[in-house]
Formats: sequence, C-alpha cells, structure tokens
Amino acid sequence: MKPQGQHFLVVIYPGQGHINPGRSLAKRLAKVPGARVTFSTSISAHCQMFPSLTSPNQEISDGPITYIPYSDGYDNGIKWFVDDIHDITEKFNAFGPATLSSVLDDLAVRGQPVTCIVYGLHMCWVKELALSRGILSVLYWPQPATVLGIYYHYFHNYHDLITSHRDDPSFVVNLPHLAPLKICDLPSFFTNFTNEVFNSILNMTKLTIESALKPGKIGDKSLVLINTFEELESEALKSIEEVEILPIGPDIPSLFENIKEKTDTCRGSDLFQRDSKDYMEWLSTKQNSSVVYVSFGSVSSMSKKQMEEMQSGLKASRYPYLWVVRKNNREEEVVLDEGHDSMVVEWCNQVQVLSHPSIGCFVTHCGWNSTLESLACGVPMVAVPQWTDQDTNARMVVEWGAGVRGKVNEEGLLKGEVLKSCLETVMGDGERGMNIRENAKVWGEKARKAVREGGSSDHNFKVFLEKTTRD
Repeated sequence: MKPQGQHFLVVIYPGQGHINPGRSLAKRLAKVPGARVTFSTSISAHCQMFPSLTSPNQEISDGPITYIPYSDGYDNGIKWFVDDIHDITEKFNAFGPATLSSVLDDLAVRGQPVTCIVYGLHMCWVKELALSRGILSVLYWPQPATVLGIYYHYFHNYHDLITSHRDDPSFVVNLPHLAPLKICDLPSFFTNFTNEVFNSILNMTKLTIESALKPGKIGDKSLVLINTFEELESEALKSIEEVEILPIGPDIPSLFENIKEKTDTCRGSDLFQRDSKDYMEWLSTKQNSSVVYVSFGSVSSMSKKQMEEMQSGLKASRYPYLWVVRKNNREEEVVLDEGHDSMVVEWCNQVQVLSHPSIGCFVTHCGWNSTLESLACGVPMVAVPQWTDQDTNARMVVEWGAGVRGKVNEEGLLKGEVLKSCLETVMGDGERGMNIRENAKVWGEKARKAVREGGSSDHNFKVFLEKTTRD
C-alpha cells in the first residue's frame, strides 16, 4: 500500500452529530503516511467550530488537517422549523456544489488535487460533483447499519407495507437481515407525513442512499463506510448487496489516541461553547459508578413540563447527577437546582465525562454518537428517544442488554417516577441491573478491540485505504 500523494476531502453536513464522527475520521486519515486531509462543512458551522476567524470562510490549518468551508446559502446559520424548508433545500443544492467546486479548483491550483472525497449524510450532490470531475467518492454513513438497512428497504419494496401500518405502533415488520421491528421502532419520518421538515429530511436521506448505489470508480460496487463495528451489527451489515459496506467505527477520537483525562479530545469540533464550570473536578469528588449523566444532544429540545419531570425524577433517585441543558433550551420558568450532589452545565466534553469512573449511567436521547460513546465507555443507558433514528437505536440498546428504555406517557413525557424506576433498575443491586452493567462493560471492550491494531474496524479501514490507492 502506497498512500503517498493521496488527498482526502471530507465533506460533512453542518450538524454536531455529523461533524463529530466526520472529524474523527479525518483525524484517522491524517495519520496515513503521506496523505493530505481537508475537512469541509458549511460556513456557519465552520464559524462555530473556530469562533476567532477573521472572515467567515477563513481557511484553518489545525495540525495535519486543513479546514475549508463550503456555503449552504445560510452562512449565518439555519433556524430549523423557522426558516422555509423549501428555500433551505433549494439554496443548499445550489450554493453547496458551486462553492465546493471552487474549493476543489483552488486545491488543484495549489498542486494539491483531491483524489478521494468522503461525503456524509444529506450530501448527495457531492457524489454528482465527484463523478463530473472523475474523482473517487465514498459515502460515510454516520448512523447504525440497522438504520441504513431500514431506509434502504423502505425505499425498495417495503414503502407501501410500512406506510399502510403507520398508525399501528405495534405492527411488526420483517426486513431482510434485520431483527423484527415494530412500527414504533422505525425512524420517526416514516409515520409523520404532515411535517414538511420531516418530509424534506426523508427525501434527502433517500437521495443520499441513491447516490451511494451509483457505481463509482472502484470496481462494480461503490464503497460505503459506516460508523459501527462488525461485532455489534454483523447481520445488519448484509442488508444491501449493491454496495460494499465497511464498518470502521466507533469513530471516537479518544479510541485512537493516548489521551489523558484532562486533554481536550475534540478541539474545533463542538458547535456549542463548553461550560466553564469544573465539572470534571466535581465528578472526581464522587464515588465510582455513582453519578447519573443526562444529555439529550445538540438538537432535541426539552419542554418545561419535561424539564420539571426530569428534575423530579433525578432528585427522587438520590443519585448525584450531571445534567446538560443547552443555553438555547433553557426555560426561564424552570429553576434548575444545583447543590453538592447536582450540577447543570450548558455543554461539556461528553467522551471525557463518560470516561470518568464516577459515571454510573447515561440518560440519553440515543443519538447514534451518544449511543456509541456510551457503549465504547462501558456505561449503561436509560434510553429516552426523541425522533429520527433514535427509536431504532433505543430498541437496539435494550436488545444488546446495555440499558433500559424510559417509557413515555400519552403526552410523550417521561414522568419523574418512571425515570426514578429506570435509574434504580440500572444502578441498583438487582440482578437485572448487574447484568446490564456487565453487558455494558463487555460491549465497551468489544468496541475498543474493534478499532485496535488487528481489530475488525482497523482491518476494514485498511481495506478502504487499499481500495482508494489502487486506482
């Protein structure tokens, strides 16, 4: 294998859940001897990643990776569910290809032509741009293989079956190479056709998968990299025969580096400013496996009622807790209590927190990054899915024996007493809790083994490198 002269361009959708694994992959590629790596996301996300820019599209060199943004037409950021979705889509599909094309031109003029483009979810136009220029392109799927398989089968032969039963949450669908799934376990976009934003996201997902199915420059099949590992989803990885799927995850920076607890493992990744509170020092004052960590990610918003129920359940459980409540999701009417055994922060380094020995449980929305990070750190979960792929992820967490699902009521609320019961199950002395904690540890070791030298994900990553240097 002779990767000298390779130039990987990693093009990622401007969302925290997309940027985190995309940047981790870029860092792995940057370790390939002789390879050059450029990372590109939208101007608005680029500005959030690097808040000290002198101009919005300023190029940043951060060690082995160069960051050059493209424009999605909303350089000041998109206000989801506020800005017109049709305008968002139209501008994204116009500004994106035009400005990324300029990035490719500029790099070529410098004598640094791109040889392989790795593009993420919702970036289907990147494949077309790459084909028009004769550049190899590879889809990087940031969700589980199970979800990729569900979408694929939904768009191929199972649309009518699923749609006709969308009002029956308990109806079971049997999809090839996947465990039986209830309608309520499927991505939320399949059952809500009245929301234009949901419909647009579903259509972008369809276009992404269609782009991946188109033949590329490598043999007869296109490559798809996926942020999972073989031991976790061995059967689901067989769902799509038209492409070659290579699971290379978990793509978590700390799994590939010798990182100490206080090291900033994700500099330049976060779209939110981390809280200045000394939450890591606070965690160090707590006993091992005693703290409940709560975070619903970068997008999901919690209502006033849900915050009150969440706080009620956390207090009633009597476990110390660290709770992430983003600045853009703080209800003025809700008083978030803090004391010796509770801390509320606006944002934090999640992998650092989950890696701390005091963490005993993660109450999570089950975004795939959070799910993988919890698995990799051996932390059991209380799954409280909100939308998109999270219901599927939550179902798998329970199936893997790595956590429990917090059941919501008819209003969609996780009641305080239900949360308290879930925490007592996962962190208590009962047999089920001990099994869950042991399973979480086993999955953590499997995840770490997969990315080590000689592991399944390490092997697949090397296969990818071999294929991209063969042409």
